[in-house]
Amino acid sequence: MHIDRPLLGLGLMLGFCALAPFGDALAKLLGPEMAVGQLVLLRFALQALILLPLATLTRRPLRMDRRTALLVLVRTLLHIAGIALVFTSLLYLPLADAIAIAYVMPFLSLLMGHYILHEEVGLRRLLACTVGFAGTLLVIQPAFAEVGWPALLPLGVAFTFAAFMLVTRQIAPRTDPIGMQAVSALMAIALIGPAMLLSDTTALTWTPPSARGWGLVLAMGLAGTFAHLLMTWALRYAPSATLAPMQYLEIPIATAIGWAIFGDLPGPLATLGIAITIGAGLYVILRERAIHPRAPARPPAPRGTPPAA
Repeated sequence: MHIDRPLLGLGLMLGFCALAPFGDALAKLLGPEMAVGQLVLLRFALQALILLPLATLTRRPLRMDRRTALLVLVRTLLHIAGIALVFTSLLYLPLADAIAIAYVMPFLSLLMGHYILHEEVGLRRLLACTVGFAGTLLVIQPAFAEVGWPALLPLGVAFTFAAFMLVTRQIAPRTDPIGMQAVSALMAIALIGPAMLLSDTTALTWTPPSARGWGLVLAMGLAGTFAHLLMTWALRYAPSATLAPMQYLEIPIATAIGWAIFGDLPGPLATLGIAITIGAGLYVILRERAIHPRAPARPPAPRGTPPAA
């Protein structure tokens, strides 16, 4: 029997919010050196190299029923599209701007969770998510208007990952996260590899990485793999409607990383937006503590059930 544990889900999502923008920053550093298709392929290849041995050693289940496998395939396609759009947008936009624009995503996730999965969304959480979204608008700098069409790419990221979160929520309660991510990586390699071999488009070309490039690729793969494991675990324990406002914390974290690596310092308006997003995220945590002071203990797993990840 599966029992939601909202506070655990929120804590895991906080880990995702810290690791994900760090992986994006590494991809931005690699952007001038490698094509987007190569970056995406290497990202999933490292995920497979990390998780397949781990799944084997810990005896995680890799086999799935037909419906689950189909959902994992859909999730993988959304994941590939989302990462490709993120990497492409980072060629044109500062890290914080790209993530801030994409953060209509939690608002979309909340609405999808309510109208498609029929998850409960109280007025207070809806208001917190709306306030957090208002904060993201303040983070977007006036230079956004001068970027042109690439500024629309993060909106594609938002729609793609909102659907990705929705599918993940459907799979997470009945699959092992490590096994699912390992299988997803193999699916992605099987889809992207042949495309790179058969296509001659610039986005799918292969350039041998430098020694520095391999180091950045390894770090990017580790960050991205464990970030999405944390997100999958989070969705195992909490509804997407609960986690949606919490995700806004990725914006101030991305702003700090962008300043440390690229020297992009937000102006006063962006700083106000960051403060609003932090406030909205903290409110959700306090609200969850008030509603769920202590989650019920999980019953012992029946014999033969995979261990919880």
